[in-house]
Amino acid sequence: MSVYTIDFMSDEWIRNTMITGFFICFFLLMGKILSVNQNIKIAKSLSCILLISTLFSHIGNIISDQWTIREHLPLHLCSINSLICISVLFLKNNQSLFEFSFFGGIIGGIVAILTPQINDYDGSFLEYLVYYFSHSLIILIPLYLFFYLSFELKKFSWLKTILLLNILMIIIMPLNYFIKSNYMYLNYPPKVDNPLIIGEWPNYLIYFELFILILFLSIYWIFTRIKKLYSYNK
Repeated sequence: MSVYTIDFMSDEWIRNTMITGFFICFFLLMGKILSVNQNIKIAKSLSCILLISTLFSHIGNIISDQWTIREHLPLHLCSINSLICISVLFLKNNQSLFEFSFFGGIIGGIVAILTPQINDYDGSFLEYLVYYFSHSLIILIPLYLFFYLSFELKKFSWLKTILLLNILMIIIMPLNYFIKSNYMYLNYPPKVDNPLIIGEWPNYLIYFELFILILFLSIYWIFTRIKKLYSYNK
């Protein structure tokens, strides 16, 4: 198996990005015409589908004898957000989990769609599909909860999420050192060109912190105002 990247603005990139965008928009528009109970069922179904997709990926790697502790623990940002999106509707006291998935999942998912890097790619369509499907769901599920299931972004939720993200980084960095891994790309940058990655280690981590601060604050400002406008027009 190898790492497969897709060039920005290539025909393949344009096709995949358009299909992903259509998939996300379809469910968000459908949610507008459904009742609360129906939207709960849709959101839980999406979570279960994401669970199946995640299990499929891990089981496939185990069967093919490709699964390793260095590469396949769910410790990348998108993998962490996948676990949150799978479980958030089935847990009580889930506000902090929702906020983390809203900021981390949406940004992580968008970056993954715009700069695709499929690790352990075996050339199969299913592995290809799982990549796009799972990353589109970590964008869609938090948006669905936000617009249709009364989940809110609390004041300073963006700051709390940044603090939680940095705590995760502090935990994962020594783990990367001991098991020779690169979770959350904290030891070296991904192979694909990424607009959030500038320079080499450790400089790109400093720029990453700055970008995350700007993006999280921007998302908070934009979506809290969209929610107010949406509620006003209901």
